[in-house]
Amino acid sequence: MLDRIQERIDTTVKIVKDLGYEVEDVSAKEFYDWMTGEIFSEDITTLRDVLGNEYLMVHELVEISELKKTGRKIDKRVIVDSPKKVIYEAHFFAQEFEMNYALEKKDYFWVKLRLRHHKGVLRDDTNLPDELRPVAQTIYDKFLQIEKEDPYRHYEIK
Repeated sequence: MLDRIQERIDTTVKIVKDLGYEVEDVSAKEFYDWMTGEIFSEDITTLRDVLGNEYLMVHELVEISELKKTGRKIDKRVIVDSPKKVIYEAHFFAQEFEMNYALEKKDYFWVKLRLRHHKGVLRDDTNLPDELRPVAQTIYDKFLQIEKEDPYRHYEIK
């Protein structure tokens, strides 16, 4: 299992570095602990989901890296032992990075899918610190505008 995780990390590190991101070293064990550790939300994304999806790998690797840049030790308790503000700041940075990457690849479907998910965070996430709501809203507004500019948005196949 750890070999498979390391393989996916290595591939994803190359992607994010090519995009100009300075990624921290993340071990397969840290990644596994992050994905299987304790959480305060009801996230249903599994390790298998992430390992099988390029965008989710980018998101999780960037999110872990952002936490490491703040000096956090990545283990099974990092999410519940860290201030929510720190966790959400890393999450929002990773969310925007992931969606920008999808846009670069012209994967508009993925952007729309993640935009809907992000809207749910804005609307329903009781753990989201109030001071970060404007950050979340800015990300939502940015990608909503991109979706609205899609010339094929209302195109129907006849």
